Amino acid sequence: MKPYELQLIETLVTFVIVFTTLKIVQRIIDNFGNKYSYHKTRVKIVRKIILFLAVTLLTVITAFIWGIKASQLATYIASLFTVLGIAFVAQWSLLSNITATLILFFNHQVHIGDKIQILDKEFQIEGEISDIGIFFTVIKVSNQEYISLPSNVFIQKMVKKIK
Repeated sequence: MKPYELQLIETLVTFVIVFTTLKIVQRIIDNFGNKYSYHKTRVKIVRKIILFLAVTLLTVITAFIWGIKASQLATYIASLFTVLGIAFVAQWSLLSNITATLILFFNHQVHIGDKIQILDKEFQIEGEISDIGIFFTVIKVSNQEYISLPSNVFIQKMVKKIK
């Protein structure tokens, strides 16, 4: 058996194991979300995070199977984080929007699908939260109109949840 054939078999086995485990974990997440009545969008986001982690793990394992050394991988990851760090320092608003999105997602009283009113003396907004993205919160104000607010601005406003 040639060396690359063994690597192909190991890669295939790794793919099967990781994706089988991923399907089982996603089913557990769905059952957990249904059991405790978590909002479907929260379950969907957790599933995406788990998928990202699984693909990252699969990439690292596959790199090792094909002969990438740990020092080479560490150099690549350090370079990637350096570039990301410089990008975030160069643009503070990106970092503040990401942080605000995490706070909105985990600790805010409103969620996707909630009807809200933003209490602002200059520009009041009333509508339904249709999406909370990494950088923006999107509010549906009428059938065809959407307002997109940066998450760091949204988190600074007084928000009234309409029942």
